[in-house]
Amino acid sequence: MTSPSIHGRDGSNDTLPTNHVTDELLAAYAAGNLSEAQSLLVATHSALCPECRAAIAEFEAVGASFLEEIAPESMRAGSLDSVLARLDQEEMPANNVVQHPSSYSAPDRQIGEVLLPQPLRGYVGSDLRDVTWRPVIRGLEEAELKVSGPEFNVRLIKVAAGAAMPQHSHQGEELTLVLTGAYQDGSGRFARGDVQIADGDVDHQPTAEPDEACVCLIITDAPIKLTGRLGRLLNPFIRY
Repeated sequence: MTSPSIHGRDGSNDTLPTNHVTDELLAAYAAGNLSEAQSLLVATHSALCPECRAAIAEFEAVGASFLEEIAPESMRAGSLDSVLARLDQEEMPANNVVQHPSSYSAPDRQIGEVLLPQPLRGYVGSDLRDVTWRPVIRGLEEAELKVSGPEFNVRLIKVAAGAAMPQHSHQGEELTLVLTGAYQDGSGRFARGDVQIADGDVDHQPTAEPDEACVCLIITDAPIKLTGRLGRLLNPFIRY
């Protein structure tokens, strides 16, 4: 059985995302195999993207069909009693997979002038205006999100209208989801709901468009690497 694919998106509707997470991430999300950080980004993107919601449903259906084809195996005597005893003795680990909304008829609630997707509200609070922003440099603020697991850094960033982030590359992988506003870099334009996946081959300077601030959810698995003449001088003194 072949896996479903969502390649071939033509971006014909400007109100919907035109830059998406990969099929591999969607499949892993549907199978429950992503970290909490990755699940948060995929769930939030899918709340804004009908195509990716449909793809997740297809992957889930494929997984269900595989389970139906697996022949059941008989349990050993005493297996049920053993599991019940362990439930009494041990605290079961929390499920860190962020669930995408079960209904998409109204996936967002208006917050000021920003529609904040449901998967993110449990981490941010009821209103983006309640976020405590920390200044990084002029025109750039951030707020770290509490997500389990030390392997990812998860934060919101806010880039002032018309401002640019420092030019940088990446020591690992960086996933950026635009929540409001838009930015451009050398590879294109990214607006609400769009995802950019960048690695060590990408050297860019995202710049917010001049009409409004750009707020993004960003996940990194390693510090970024500042580039350019000034950035190379600052690298030994920063870890971002």
